[in-house]
Amino acid sequence: MINLLFSGNSYVFDGVMTTLLSIEKYYKGEITAYIFTMDVSYLNPKFTPIEDDQVEFIDKMLKDTNPNSKAIKVDVTELYQKEIGGSPNEGSYCTPYTLLRLLADKVEGMPEDKLLYLDIDLLVNDDIQKLYNIDISNYEYAAAQDHYGKKLIYNDYINAGVLLFNMKKIKETGLLQKARDMINAKHMVFSDQSAIYNCTTAKLLLPQRFNDQKWLKKDTIIRHFSKTLKLTPYPRNVNVKPWKVSDMHRIYHCYHFDDILYEYIYYKKLYEKTIKRKGDEI
Repeated sequence: MINLLFSGNSYVFDGVMTTLLSIEKYYKGEITAYIFTMDVSYLNPKFTPIEDDQVEFIDKMLKDTNPNSKAIKVDVTELYQKEIGGSPNEGSYCTPYTLLRLLADKVEGMPEDKLLYLDIDLLVNDDIQKLYNIDISNYEYAAAQDHYGKKLIYNDYINAGVLLFNMKKIKETGLLQKARDMINAKHMVFSDQSAIYNCTTAKLLLPQRFNDQKWLKKDTIIRHFSKTLKLTPYPRNVNVKPWKVSDMHRIYHCYHFDDILYEYIYYKKLYEKTIKRKGDEI
């Protein structure tokens, strides 16, 4: 069994689906997917929790592969307000939802050993167990280098889009508590990513293939479609997400994941039909 953590509002629905479908292509075992969410609509009208219908649908989608798998919605609105709300990083370059992974040690009922946090703009290209089964008993977490950060900040600067947490060790060292304290104390350009990095006692640095933010190679385990810099035909930032299938083809010329993305389109249409039927019944 693997325990996964996602975070976000209703707009992460597509990304959670595509990520999970890519995992299930190679791994048929039991999955528990926790989705941290909250209501901070006072900051932005779009910052509302992921819908119950969306999580229920993801749960059913997981059970199509393994009946023991499940998706669990965790509303951390009150906890967020208590621990991080109003911090100098609440309006950073990412949404406040990226900060929710810093609450993993405070939520009751979470796994006591391993917990794999994943951003929702990535696709898995091999058996996720190759990452999940890595021995991190002596480390707080395992992560790969940030593609740009390793050149511009520090060589071992991590990308927090893929974090294999050792929850027992984290509670012993107080890593996430220290990170929350730092988030509340000062503004940082990369907010919680930098807080985790700066508060780390012991981390395992993974090969780039476990979080490849730039290219898809033969040995890539996870292709992370984070914002990237393109130099031709002119310098610009490109931010194409996997569920934008036409853009994946047109801009990235990436067709490698089409079987997964076409399965996503099938499930998305099925979800829309389900919601329409419920609406007609009301």
